[in-house]
Parts: sequence; C-alpha cells; structure tokens
Amino acid sequence: MGISTTTHPDGVAEIVVNAPPVNALAVAGWFELADAVLAAGRDPAVGAVVLRAEGRGFNAGVDIKEMQETEGHAALVGANRGCFAAFAAVYECEVPVVAAVHGFCLGGGVGLVGNADVVVASPDAYFGLPEVDRGALGAATHLARLVPQHLMRAMVYTCRNVTAAELHRHGSVLEVVPAEALRDAALEVAGSIAAKDRYVIRRAKESLNGIDPVDVRRSYRYEQGFTFELNLVGAGDAHREAFVRRGAAG
Repeated sequence: MGISTTTHPDGVAEIVVNAPPVNALAVAGWFELADAVLAAGRDPAVGAVVLRAEGRGFNAGVDIKEMQETEGHAALVGANRGCFAAFAAVYECEVPVVAAVHGFCLGGGVGLVGNADVVVASPDAYFGLPEVDRGALGAATHLARLVPQHLMRAMVYTCRNVTAAELHRHGSVLEVVPAEALRDAALEVAGSIAAKDRYVIRRAKESLNGIDPVDVRRSYRYEQGFTFELNLVGAGDAHREAFVRRGAAG
C-alpha cells in the first residue's frame, strides 16, 4: 500500500498510488506523492512519468475521515498544503507526466489530472468536483484545464461528473482505451516522449508551463482561501461530518 515508483529501462518512471479502499489520500500521502513525482523528474535517467493507481478508481480526493477524527484544524491545513504540493509537483515535474485514469477521479484527483501533461483513460473513468457538497472549494483551477469554462462552472455548482468520453471530445483526454489496456497505453505514450532528446523535452515542458495563461499555483491557493472561510463559519465541518455519517450508515 502507499505510493511506489518503478523506473523502466526506456526512461519512464511509473508512479502508482495504492491506498485502499478508494485512494483518498491522508495528509502524509499527498506529501509522499509530491516527493515521488518531483524525485522522478529530477532523475536524469527519466524522460517521462506515468501516474496511475490501483484499486477501484484513480483518486477520491482527501481523506475526510482523517480530517474529522483529528482535533483542531491540523488535518485541514495539512490536507490543503499536501494537495497544493502534490498538484504543483505534477505541474512542475521536470519531465512530462502522463496520467492514466480509471474509475473515479474526484476532488484531488482532478487536481492531479488537470495539471498532468497528457491524460489517457478507460471507458469507466469519470471526473468531478464534489467540493460544494463537502462544504469546500478548490481544484476548479485544474478542472478548467480539462473542460470549457461554462461546463466547469456548471460542474462546480451542481457537482455533476463528466465521463472520459466527454473529455475525449473536448480534447483533454488523448485516448480512451479498454481498462485492461490502460497501463500499456499510458506507458506507450510516455515511452514515445522519453525516447526524445532528454534535454529538449525538459525545455519543452518548461517552455509550455511558461506560456500558460493562468498561474495554477496562485489560482489554486486563492480557491483554498475560500475553503478556510467556509470552515471558519462552520459550513465545512458540518458537511464533512454529514458525509462521514452517510458513509457509516452505508
């Protein structure tokens, strides 16, 4: 369990998240993921990274149970900082990151995938931000990199999900492949990138980040400020507690 990295002979680093039951990461997990992605990018033997997950889905966001079971706001602050670090690590990884998505990709999962360079997905993959229903905000910055502006707003307000097929039509998912072929497809795309001149591909990543119209770090940090406001007025805690109770009842 946890996060593992395997560097293949072709220069692809495969980072796998395996945190049952739903890959909802605790505070330490977000920082561990950030460290793994940055370390892979710094490795001169690596030309591309594949980020994928085991289990029922790609990522279900933060571990809300940890947040509710921790006294005070330490877990909330930790989760916010951990997500910030992990999302930034994917964006700032020195080599391109290929996200391989299956099943659910929610909340923090959207933050990871929205900052990835290339996305491949299986037909069962779906993407969404349930934050409004959890008394929080955030990752609209990253969702806006996957869907058009008005759809992004509708998804935030209504907590509606979109499918891999829909994102493929928008051009943000490169390929939709059968679940059993997802890992191979992601490794193939990453391998084609890693086969390029390592110095050139690193400068390509740096240059593309440099021309982005939105500063994803600043934009996401701005969103996080509203999550803290919602907690100050009690809305965040109330919605998280209701979510935990529903889970216990199920």
